[in-house]
Amino acid sequence: MPANLPLPKPPESAPAGRVGGVSVLGTGSYLPARVMTNADLEKIVETSDEWITSRTGIKERRIAAEGEHTSDIGAAAARKALEQAGITAGEVDLILVATASPDMFFPATACLIQRLIGASGATCMDISAACSGFLYAIEMARHMIDGGAIRYALIIGTEKLSALVDWSDRNTCVLFGDGAGAAVLGRRPEGRAGRGILGTFMGSDGEYSQILGIPGGGTRCPTTRENFDQKLNTIKMLGKETFKQAVNAMTSASIEVLDRTGLTVDDIACIIPHQANVRIIDAIKDRLKVPSEKFFMNLDRTGNTGAAAVAIALDEAHREGRIRPGDKVLMVVFGSGLTWASMVVEW
Repeated sequence: MPANLPLPKPPESAPAGRVGGVSVLGTGSYLPARVMTNADLEKIVETSDEWITSRTGIKERRIAAEGEHTSDIGAAAARKALEQAGITAGEVDLILVATASPDMFFPATACLIQRLIGASGATCMDISAACSGFLYAIEMARHMIDGGAIRYALIIGTEKLSALVDWSDRNTCVLFGDGAGAAVLGRRPEGRAGRGILGTFMGSDGEYSQILGIPGGGTRCPTTRENFDQKLNTIKMLGKETFKQAVNAMTSASIEVLDRTGLTVDDIACIIPHQANVRIIDAIKDRLKVPSEKFFMNLDRTGNTGAAAVAIALDEAHREGRIRPGDKVLMVVFGSGLTWASMVVEW
């Protein structure tokens, strides 16, 4: 992968007259009610629970109901995050939605969520960085808050990947699920422990853009009567190459952000990786020489929920008490593009 240009380190302190660094003030998540188990998949594609579990670690995933859209899922997570943060929708200045499965090409899913939650004063847009989008969006919002342009940002990762899966392809259909996670960002309130976001690292490599994606449905290859049966508008993946690139990128991104923040893995209380495949996470554990108990994982219950995965896991870890005030949390993600990112937050 090509070397990334160095990114500026975050300021040591907030600008004069402002309280605290940029922090996560609240989190929320939502999973659709329908559970699809590996046994359910055995009925529709040639696979088995043993095959799926041994190769991915996934036992079940959630599937959105008929008429339940990406925006609906995202709005449900957003409401929970706002409630926990003690912020009303009317106070939100910016909504950034990370998704690879928007309701439609345009308008932005962020605008649809704005309407659903009543955040009429917010500026809205979508971020397209696949599974890395949630951390990309947080970093964008952090700079806007730090620069004084906005006060509160609502960051949402939301996916309905079940609508983009080829259910006859056992190599991909077993992996993905639906769900959403959200976070409210703002300046750390006075008296709250933790310094907020300590550092971020992001990278991309378009040389590998063909190994994971949806080749059809866009302007390069519109869906036509002639190519409809090829299912080009569904997720295609070169599994072995994606695995290798994911391990390399997430390992190096973790090391890089720790170096930028002057920390070591011993300083980190909880590591939340992209929830894609347990073998990828195990390989990262080995390379970083980190004990399993430091990692938070929920992919056995959720599958890979794309841009929502790290957001859902962050909310669950927070609500389950895996993250306590003052803890340093490392999040690291990888997605199509290729894209990757890592972030350290002091809670």
